[in-house]
Amino acid sequence: MKPNPPRCIVSKRIPICILLTLWLLTGKSHATGTTPPTSRPINLLIIMTDQQRWDAMSCAGNPVLKTPNLDQLAQEGARLTKFYSACPVCAPARTAILTGHSITSNHVLDNNDARSETEPPYPSFDQILLRSGYRGEYHGKYHSPYKLALDYTQPVRWLNGKRPAGCISDLSDADAYKAYLAANVPKQPLQPGERVQRFGVYRPIPLDENYDKPATTRSSEGEAYGRLETPSEHSLTAFTSAEGLAALDRLKGGPFTLTISLDPPHPPMMVAEPYYSLYPPDGIPVPVSINDPRTNSPYRPTKREEAGAYRDPTNIRQMTSIYYGMVAEVDVWVGKILRRLDELGLADNTLVIFTSDHGEMLGDHGMHSKNVFYEGSVHVPLLLRLPGVIPAGTVIETPASHLDLFPTILDYCGQTGHASDGDSLRPFIEGQTKRRGTSGSLGME
Repeated sequence: MKPNPPRCIVSKRIPICILLTLWLLTGKSHATGTTPPTSRPINLLIIMTDQQRWDAMSCAGNPVLKTPNLDQLAQEGARLTKFYSACPVCAPARTAILTGHSITSNHVLDNNDARSETEPPYPSFDQILLRSGYRGEYHGKYHSPYKLALDYTQPVRWLNGKRPAGCISDLSDADAYKAYLAANVPKQPLQPGERVQRFGVYRPIPLDENYDKPATTRSSEGEAYGRLETPSEHSLTAFTSAEGLAALDRLKGGPFTLTISLDPPHPPMMVAEPYYSLYPPDGIPVPVSINDPRTNSPYRPTKREEAGAYRDPTNIRQMTSIYYGMVAEVDVWVGKILRRLDELGLADNTLVIFTSDHGEMLGDHGMHSKNVFYEGSVHVPLLLRLPGVIPAGTVIETPASHLDLFPTILDYCGQTGHASDGDSLRPFIEGQTKRRGTSGSLGME
């Protein structure tokens, strides 16, 4: 695997940071055996969360959180234990996934660059598939330069803000969800202690930055925590997943590429019952590094970190309880999506990928959010399933990154030969003794 460029700009918080150097030719793989791929075109289904750290799955060893549907996906396919974000910021990471090129190659260095009207220098794997005869849709959070979204069979909604050039969707994703809530959830007067955020009415916990302030005071997205009063059947996760399920019905004739991009567990950290109470805070351990003085850390603390908000064990237990509830809700909908794939008779010929753009510090080193190159922020899950091709129960310990998804997807879908900054993971997944380069040709390790 080619290393990332040595430096990158990711946010105001860390104007310059050192990227990870990953060694794809080290590590151990437990994969054994392989089956020749089917002659039929392979469908592609990507389910992506936002801000989910690698250990927020029970199959990754989490002692509290239960994710039976993600666990089943891992059991039926492959799980990579050392998979890393190309950059722990939403838009740069997502653009790296789509194109297989680093953030400096893409010129998407922070979230503002996703609004650029300049066409990225590299196509996405979806564009390659769509231009070779696939049909495809993308539902949920689209946080990359919009010119990469113009080839889908259905119009892709932009995330929020100004309508991008070339977009023919009537609403942004944020406005579409607001319209859905207005039509399906009767508006009620605020009760004492309740607040309003973009997902609706919620009841904040003490960690919320405006917990004791008047109800008219709005918490920032990254500092909002609490119990969502919107019924779970009308949550943003449910809304996006339902759109993905409808897309499966439209695309079932194949070959297709479908991405279902779920917003949780990204802030605001709030979730409705029954998920809010699923993991009581008292049963959640605090990070062993919560009191790290960070004497030699390159990262300056935020104001709230400096004040100790994320070193308080009570705060972190409550925050983690909500975060786990958000992941548990995602897991339920992952199960529904996979069952629909079975019902349509598509599971055996569909490459399913589950991943996230970056993680969440969740109290590690007394920190929250992402933007830093610590494990909690940059280490993310990766699960892949393709029955009869990817051996069930495969565990890959070889380090890899987002840059490797582009060549891996195109390898399985029979579209090799497209340059990228990554390498196909297929040889490691299938236990081959040779590795496949980005050109698609086999070479000795």
